[in-house]
Amino acid sequence: MGENQVLNQLEPWSELKDKVVLLVKDTRSLSIKLPFILLTGASSGIGREVCLDLGKAGCKIIAAARRVDRLEFLCSEINSLSSTGIMLAAPLELDVSSDAATIQKAVKQAWDIFGKIYVLINNAGIRGNVKTCLDLSEDEWDRVFRTNLTGAWLVSKYVCSLMRDPKRGGSVINVSSIAGLHRAMSLGGVAYACSKSGVDAMTKMMAIELGATDRGSGNYLAGSLSHS
Repeated sequence: MGENQVLNQLEPWSELKDKVVLLVKDTRSLSIKLPFILLTGASSGIGREVCLDLGKAGCKIIAAARRVDRLEFLCSEINSLSSTGIMLAAPLELDVSSDAATIQKAVKQAWDIFGKIYVLINNAGIRGNVKTCLDLSEDEWDRVFRTNLTGAWLVSKYVCSLMRDPKRGGSVINVSSIAGLHRAMSLGGVAYACSKSGVDAMTKMMAIELGATDRGSGNYLAGSLSHS
């Protein structure tokens, strides 16, 4: 058996590379092809900066997060970029650690804002308390997994369910971390690293299950961040 055959058996998602969005490198082309975007964790950090870049590219954005006041300020900033007065961004209150029914309701609200969603960017995430695997509590473990992994799955589930119409299609981009692949952070991040490893596995399975349709799933691996 050749090396490529072995690789394809171990990593069948590698055959879906032409159907999966792995990394958005050019937001200008994205604005033409896939202009309606739902982005979670939009109120700060990576999510906020991505929303601003997408707004400058002319995309229409549903900015979702828990802190609505920050979202309203962000959307006002993005909408001021519109030379025609067309709304480019709208805020959506969404806590991805909520129960399934709450998330499903929020996703439906997001869909109704523009009448469609072509791209979902699962960016919401937390690092959690910095404790060793011996000191971390079960509640702290569950909180990290609920936000980083379960939340991303539930949002994806309900968005992709609305994308079922074959004329729609769409893409899911999960913001993961190099911490989920190898040791790339200081001690005390066991829950975070494990949750991001789970995001990687979920993305691969979603790519297999959805890749045969016009819906794709891919990862963006964020590196370690420092805040000044």
